[in-house]
Amino acid sequence: MKRRFTLTGTLLFSAILFSDAQVIRKPVAAPYIGLGTYSGRHQDIFSFTSNQAALAQVKTATAGIYGERRFMLQSLNNYIAAFALPTTSGNFGLKTRYFGFSDYNETQIGLAYGRMLGDKVDIGAQFNYNAIRISGYGGSSAVSFEMGTVFHISEQVHLGIHANNPVGGKFGKDQQEKLPAVYSFGLGYDASEKFFFGAEIVKEEDQPVNVNTGIQYKLLPQLLTRIGLETATSAVWAGIGMTWKTFRVDVMTSFHPQLGLSPGLLIIFNFNQKQN
Repeated sequence: MKRRFTLTGTLLFSAILFSDAQVIRKPVAAPYIGLGTYSGRHQDIFSFTSNQAALAQVKTATAGIYGERRFMLQSLNNYIAAFALPTTSGNFGLKTRYFGFSDYNETQIGLAYGRMLGDKVDIGAQFNYNAIRISGYGGSSAVSFEMGTVFHISEQVHLGIHANNPVGGKFGKDQQEKLPAVYSFGLGYDASEKFFFGAEIVKEEDQPVNVNTGIQYKLLPQLLTRIGLETATSAVWAGIGMTWKTFRVDVMTSFHPQLGLSPGLLIIFNFNQKQN
């Protein structure tokens, strides 16, 4: 009876917070860490987590980690680590993600590749191993892939499309738990070395269309600020980042009208100081 209660409680808890009942959660602040995806001047290591084509613009080996406490609940911790390595044959990236706590968690490991096709087009793809685990009941896994393209219309305007899990990876022997298919279209405008505007239209399977918008402004070469809005949940997010030599540290938060704050911390390390 206790075992059944534990499973029921875990699934009910998950269903209340995530009504779509689909697994592998993105951070509440995913639009924040992916803001520079459609930019030629304001990209960073986390840009390829939104569209793997952004990996093609990485100029030096870079690593980053992001941690978030969703709605201030310890059981809803969300962590992402990323690493990018440029080579003469294209650029490679590694992404890992962990969501949850000891009794219920979801993990993902992804291997990405991106390269330039001339000066105007970048392409990229990523293969993911996804897993879910419930304490006392074991776990299940599924394989998925995602791919994207970025078009550099001019030095200031950048467009891109991205597809995540278009064929539908499924969990379990009965294949009843399915990863959602997600399609997005992004636009970025590099107004200057200081100011950037980005917007993204996202359509997730069985969910309404979501629009993410955000701006970045560099108060100083070493100091930036970001602010944006996600229309699907009416959540707003904002943060400030400080760069010191090869390190960058961002402190940010997202606010949901009903569920409250989700604070986060982002750290990036560039192995070569030539990286902007």
